[in-house]
Amino acid sequence: MKSNTNLWGIIICVFIFYSCNTNNIKYTSWMVYGGNKENNHYSSLQQVDTNNIAQLKVAWQYHTGDADTMTQIQVNPIIINGVLYGVSPKLKLFAVDAASGKQLWVFNPVNDASNDVKGFGYFLLNVCRGVTYYANGENDKRIFYAAGSKLFCVNASSGKPIVSFGNKGNIDLHTNLGTTADNLYVASTTPGIIYKNLIIIGTRVAEEMPAAPGHIRAYDVHSGKLKWIFHTIPQPGEEGFNTWENKEAYLHVGGANAWSGFSLDEKNGILFAPTGSAVYDFYGGKRLGENLYANCLLALDAATGKKIWHYQTVHHDLWDRDLPGPPALTTIIKDGKKIDVVAQTTKSGFIFLFERKSGKPIYPIIEKKVPQLSDLVGEKPNATQPFPSLPLPFVRQTLNEKDLNYLVADSSYQYIKKRLSAYNAGSMFNPPSKKGTIIFPGFDGGAEWGGPAVDPKTGIMYVNASEMPWVLTMVNVANKIKVNETNVDAGKRLYTNTCMSCHGTERQGSGNNPSLINSQKKYSEEQFVQLLNSGRRMMPAFKQLTESEKTALASFVLSIKATQLKKFIAPLKIEDEWNKMPYRATGYNKFLTKEGYPAVAPPWGTLNAIDLQTGLIVWKDTLGDYPEWKAKGIHTGTENYGGPAITAGGLIFIAATSDSKFRAFNKRTGKLLWEFNLPACGFATPAIYEVNGKEYIVIACGGGKLKKHSGDTYMAFSLEN
Repeated sequence: MKSNTNLWGIIICVFIFYSCNTNNIKYTSWMVYGGNKENNHYSSLQQVDTNNIAQLKVAWQYHTGDADTMTQIQVNPIIINGVLYGVSPKLKLFAVDAASGKQLWVFNPVNDASNDVKGFGYFLLNVCRGVTYYANGENDKRIFYAAGSKLFCVNASSGKPIVSFGNKGNIDLHTNLGTTADNLYVASTTPGIIYKNLIIIGTRVAEEMPAAPGHIRAYDVHSGKLKWIFHTIPQPGEEGFNTWENKEAYLHVGGANAWSGFSLDEKNGILFAPTGSAVYDFYGGKRLGENLYANCLLALDAATGKKIWHYQTVHHDLWDRDLPGPPALTTIIKDGKKIDVVAQTTKSGFIFLFERKSGKPIYPIIEKKVPQLSDLVGEKPNATQPFPSLPLPFVRQTLNEKDLNYLVADSSYQYIKKRLSAYNAGSMFNPPSKKGTIIFPGFDGGAEWGGPAVDPKTGIMYVNASEMPWVLTMVNVANKIKVNETNVDAGKRLYTNTCMSCHGTERQGSGNNPSLINSQKKYSEEQFVQLLNSGRRMMPAFKQLTESEKTALASFVLSIKATQLKKFIAPLKIEDEWNKMPYRATGYNKFLTKEGYPAVAPPWGTLNAIDLQTGLIVWKDTLGDYPEWKAKGIHTGTENYGGPAITAGGLIFIAATSDSKFRAFNKRTGKLLWEFNLPACGFATPAIYEVNGKEYIVIACGGGKLKKHSGDTYMAFSLEN
């Protein structure tokens, strides 16, 4: 850990300025995903502080009872009037007493009569990160949350659907995206946000073609009627349309979706929406141009959806550099003036900082030339990319020989050294290639969906980060159907086009995606087809496949000998040439040593404090441990998912790591003050709240990522007395 004493002298002066010149906003509740609509993860509670943190004990536990293999709980729960609302691994919405954990009610979307999607596994592993609350007086209290492609409206008091909303209590998020999206994967994994009588929603869509567009929509909270839509892929006549060289792209290309959530300047009515990349993620030869409004921070009029300003953080993204979480809103002091700002963290470790109303950068952002040579025919990488001069990056951004993992045996070191020399490395903007391109700090950050915390009193941002190198390798794809194809031949072709990018060239799995080897021991053909129809967690649905294509794919993946050699029945459908990519990635493959450790030297996970008023790093500490290295006195850090929460009591609470720890740090110094062994990894962001004068900190313990066991527990902590 490194600390900067001089910086803290400046920060104390700024704190005094804040205290004397601002009206203190109360942050005593946790009624919104991320703590509040500013998304600063901050609580002004201070009953638990740096002096008594060692006395923190488990107050209650709630078991949802529905954990299964690879299920997760990524939920940041909300607390309203002494009731905690959360979501289970199988997407059941529940309410419990926030002081005791006693269950009050449960809503199961599978049992809802208006829900027509009940395929095997549909609610088993899709992800939901939280819920949204709306109230209009004592008799109208609503919870909005998504299970798959349905946005449900549920009575907050009874847990019953409010049938006057949409179609008997829900709306299908496929609607209003165009008819081409009707059979494509559309889901909402991060909760929407309320502005007056609107519920504003973003979606997750497929990352390969065909994919639905990621347009942002606002619905009336009472009726479910669409009130406005912002086209993240502009249509003819709309601003940004000319950033796509092919003027028919908007009819075919998907993505540019606001999957990671929103923040809201409620006073000024400004919605801040970060977007992801356009599809296909790793080949842009069919979507040439800068591709607005992919990879943008959008500032929209929350009442109308009209654009106020935007900033694109990656032009013509070829690396899946979605903006990974909603930005944080705060106020800083710069040159003696208060400035309301919006701070956006990124997977690459940059922080983009803008004046909220105008979008003017607080610090200069420089367009720098980046590598353009691509061996993929038709690809044209953008000539420049934006580099913020400040704040300083909070992770390493390139991988070179000097950065390789020195902890392993020499034979293993030589192995990764040889592999690195064969890849494109040295720039985080090297285009995807057939020889392999290093993606670092990684597909999962840098920063991720947990997002940062920002102390409104000091302007200090706290962000956790992973530093894991990945290898992106592209291969040619045969799209044409061969004459007299058998089911197994067609299955191999379809696997390459639809499954290989996630599950690898040999079905071995890649990244956080599971192996499909021996899948026949887990699924029947019927169950496999149902999974293709519905999707499962990170896997999108493949409704666009015909029945004969599903049969062929099943024969290959499940090794069904009885159908493999039968003649493939070619579908009688018009193929969209836009969906036929000439290249595909071989999978999300981590660059690892022979022992399975990251090929880069530690730290592999960090917690960082950054002064937004100077752009400098105040302190950096390693976050998480591998037990075998810890036993040798080596503090390595781990990959981490989920964000921090901070308090006026001087504390940072964070789980997120693969070692199943829940930790508390001194936010001023970065010193570890307390840690607790959770029943499963807490890949989620904590919530902090008060009931009857007692402060509680709650974390969802769902595990399931990074090959860790799954859990079903929400665990709350408080002082014993």
